[in-house]
Amino acid sequence: MLRGRILETMKRPAVNRRYLPNSPFKAPVTPPIEQFAVGERVTHDEHGLGRVIGVEEGIAVLVDFGSVQRRIVSPYTKMTHL
Repeated sequence: MLRGRILETMKRPAVNRRYLPNSPFKAPVTPPIEQFAVGERVTHDEHGLGRVIGVEEGIAVLVDFGSVQRRIVSPYTKMTHL
């Protein structure tokens, strides 16, 4: 019973801690969200080359990869501009 609770608590994600202005450590850097435009050519690590056919500002983009259309959700870590 106790072992199950310990394993359950280990699976919880880490909590983002708030930054204190008087802290000697640097504030965490949040990368800017990339912006994509309709018609723009992109490449994706898993799906390959594609063209943006729809944009949901700051949320997701719809990309046509030729044989398949995918909705890629922000942040776009596996997708880059061409």
